[in-house]
Amino acid sequence: MGIALLGLAAVCQPLMATEADIPFANESSLISSRLVEAVLARNPDIPAMKAAWTAAKARITTAESFDDPMLSYSVAPQTIGVPGVDFGQKLAFSQRLPWPGKRDLRGDVARFEADAAFEGIEQARLKLTEVTQAAYADWYFVHAALRVNNVNRSLLQEFQNIAEIKYAVGRASRQDALRAEVEVTLLEHRDIVLERRRRDVLAQLNTLLQRLPDLPLPLPAELPETLSLPEVEQLRAFALEHHPALRVVTARLRASRQRERLVERDLYPDITLNAGYNTLWNQDEKRLTVGAAINIPLHGRRNAAKDEARAMIMYLDAEQQATISQVLGEVQRAYDRVRESAHIITLYRERLLPLAEENLQAAQSDYESGSGNFLDLISVEKNLMQTRLQLEQARTDYHRHLAALEHTVGGPKALHKANFEGNQ
Repeated sequence: MGIALLGLAAVCQPLMATEADIPFANESSLISSRLVEAVLARNPDIPAMKAAWTAAKARITTAESFDDPMLSYSVAPQTIGVPGVDFGQKLAFSQRLPWPGKRDLRGDVARFEADAAFEGIEQARLKLTEVTQAAYADWYFVHAALRVNNVNRSLLQEFQNIAEIKYAVGRASRQDALRAEVEVTLLEHRDIVLERRRRDVLAQLNTLLQRLPDLPLPLPAELPETLSLPEVEQLRAFALEHHPALRVVTARLRASRQRERLVERDLYPDITLNAGYNTLWNQDEKRLTVGAAINIPLHGRRNAAKDEARAMIMYLDAEQQATISQVLGEVQRAYDRVRESAHIITLYRERLLPLAEENLQAAQSDYESGSGNFLDLISVEKNLMQTRLQLEQARTDYHRHLAALEHTVGGPKALHKANFEGNQ
């Protein structure tokens, strides 16, 4: 048991040790953009992918380099120390020179593969940003729901006091006060449920931040207001140009096409230049030699490599078309959801919420004057609570759908740029 506890402490220690570097540790409220920044900075997958990208970039130089020159030396051992016999030795130097264009093609293949690795980093960053923003939206909603619950509990307690006063003077039944008490108790139960939900979201956010799950976080700031979106056609065009998933497939496709050209170029022989000096020859004029050699390319394995390259091109071409269709579909769906959420926010904020508040005022006035019943008052109060919750849910959904749209078009900067260009 002791060894297990020590092992657990060793695993948790890095999480506890990094608590001091949370950028919003001393801030009163948590902002979505600051949370995303911290998650990206602390995520272990991003540095690992950057290291893989650095390794891929290093392979460009390797691919474009010449082979190492060869230097050889040999002796005739039976000539060593033999009287009257010259010491026999050979010295040779050779350099392999690939057929023109091969090094450039190898460099292109490595370069496009490095581009794919880089775009993979951007793709991971976008996905992590979307997940973080969605978790932040949940963090906002659970606190908004707790606020609405507290406001409604205070309101019901006020109604309960009114009912008890009316009961005391014989203007209402005891059942009205009991109904109010039941509703207050139900809201207390809802507080327990929401608090459990708050801890769930807290654990999710802390997991994204590589922290212990129960460490505290600041309260969420208000969600930003709705944006004026550009036309969906502009977002589609922008996504096709900037989305990392498409850039990854495009870079891999370019690498495969250059690899096919390299296989074709590999059918041409390489040239090996050589120079040597051989004292085994009796005549001095024969001792110095220069020459060249070529390899004889065999078509068997090269044809197989060419078939493999062509098959990979067909596969990646199909994957590119599928990715284009997927991105265009995601843009359309995310765009429609953002617009729908914005419409719902306007509907609740400008029409339904004012009507629910006005209806509650009228019901409370009728009950206090004796012309209304308590059941209608409770029903109207529940409607107001649901309206407030649905408005907060719509704001939360808008933030989540906007995050999905930003991810689909290539990130928030891409969306804002498209928005700016669309308003010119």
